This record gives sequence, structure tokens and C-alpha cells, in this order.
Amino acid sequence: MRDLLDTPLVTYPAYYNLSSSMLNNDYLHSAIIALHSMDFRHYETAESYDKIFETFASGAFAIYKEQYIVGYFGDKMMYLEANGWHAMPATIGLFSLEHWLV
Repeated sequence: MRDLLDTPLVTYPAYYNLSSSMLNNDYLHSAIIALHSMDFRHYETAESYDKIFETFASGAFAIYKEQYIVGYFGDKMMYLEANGWHAMPATIGLFSLEHWLV
């Protein structure tokens, strides 16, 4: 993981502040690696919103617009940036399925 963050294809953010439970989450590590290496071969564009929420329910993370790793916590959709999780802004783009990789 350190090698990837030292030489990423996508440079922002260069680090993440994670809780200890998230630090040991293999699903999150996989999503971070996919995002920074632009390796989405195991991801597909969501066919429905049900598919997005099935992904969250399985404990995995979706990728939004190939920019953010998104999780679902406390009935809120959250995206990961360097300084932690933030609530997802409700823009019209949020409702476009072509923006979601699951």
C-alpha cells in the first residue's frame, strides 16, 4: 500500500487519516488501491441504486466518478478524503448511475 501511495496514478490525496477499524479494512484497502491505480477491472457501472446499496450492505465501498471512495454510515453517504469521511453533497450528479462504480 505504501508503494502505491508513493507513486500513484491519481495523486490526490497523498494520505488518509483512518480510524483503527478502517485501517484494517481489506475492502477499503482494495477500493483505495483501485482508485489510485485506476484499476477498475473488478468494478462495474451500477445498474441500479439497489446495486449501490447492496455493495454498501456487503461491507464494501463504491467509487463515485472515479474520484471518491464512498461508504454508507449512520444513514448517510460519506466520501473519503485525506482528513477523513465527509457527508456526500446532494448534487444532481449523485443521481446519475453512470457516476457509480460498484
